[in-house]
Amino acid sequence: MQLTHFSKRLSTVGNFLAITVLCLSAIAFTWHSSLLSNTTAIAAPSVNFIANADSTVKGKANEDAGQTKNFIDDAADKVKNTAKRNASKVAESTDGNGSFVQRKALKDTATIQRRADEDAAKTKKAVDDTKNAVERTVDNIKDAFGK
Repeated sequence: MQLTHFSKRLSTVGNFLAITVLCLSAIAFTWHSSLLSNTTAIAAPSVNFIANADSTVKGKANEDAGQTKNFIDDAADKVKNTAKRNASKVAESTDGNGSFVQRKALKDTATIQRRADEDAAKTKKAVDDTKNAVERTVDNIKDAFGK
């Protein structure tokens, strides 16, 4: 299908108008954003925002660390209780006569409870280290933007 002379001209004018509108829109958006941009007005609220975020993040880190430590304590208590229950079941099954199996169960119970305490202490220390790292990072970011 061949275009007539009139439709060729109309197609060319349409392309030209589309390109012109696109370029003018790009220029208008660029001009508008550069005229309304006020960097001093933007800089001041960001420092306040960072200061507010500082206390929020540190508060959340402390809260989460406390909850995590409670969870660790609960898990250690459950491990200890389970070890005690298992030892008492062994004692009941051996009629409490001080057999080798009963002594072994009591020794294992003591070992499990000691290790539960040690693991809980190590995990709590790791939680504290992580919380401190978060707080140091927040302080470093605050110092970087504060200067």
